[in-house]
Amino acid sequence: MNPSAIVMAKELPAGSSRSGGEQLQNNPAPLSRYESQKRRDWNTFGQYLKNQRPPVPLSQCNCNHVLEFLRYLDQFGKTKVHLHGCVFFGQPDPPAPCTCPLRQAWGSLDALIGRLRAAYEENGGSSENNPFGNGAIRLYLREVKECQAKARGILYKKKKKRKLDNSIKSIGAATTAADQHKNLMQAS
Repeated sequence: MNPSAIVMAKELPAGSSRSGGEQLQNNPAPLSRYESQKRRDWNTFGQYLKNQRPPVPLSQCNCNHVLEFLRYLDQFGKTKVHLHGCVFFGQPDPPAPCTCPLRQAWGSLDALIGRLRAAYEENGGSSENNPFGNGAIRLYLREVKECQAKARGILYKKKKKRKLDNSIKSIGAATTAADQHKNLMQAS
């Protein structure tokens, strides 16, 4: 459903009725914070496409337009990302200010893409042709994450899949669930 197609009814005081005596139906529940943000993001992206010269119809939008949009958003960022030549490169808490640029934080971009990906499909786009789910977008986000981590001295460790070792597998069937939990906690 297109968010701009939603029409809100005029609010009337409780107990009021319309002419003809029919009760006004309850307004839909207010949107969640996520849904409101998703709608704002979708409208912002749509406006960005309209402002391109020539304007880009949503049906012709591709991953390159999405990448350009993400780069455009960098000018509004609030996260200091130190350049390679900066004396504070790689320091998480630099002792003084520097002239390095402010950028959109990786986590903000990642969340934005998730919301836009969902909004695209909710607004009639197919999941197979979703430009927000394109591999080039995932690659860009990974590069931004790694670059910002190095520049800011933050390590993102990959989560490793947890494997059960042989000592845990050999726990007897007579052991209670509480004992199994206790043994798991001690083994990790």
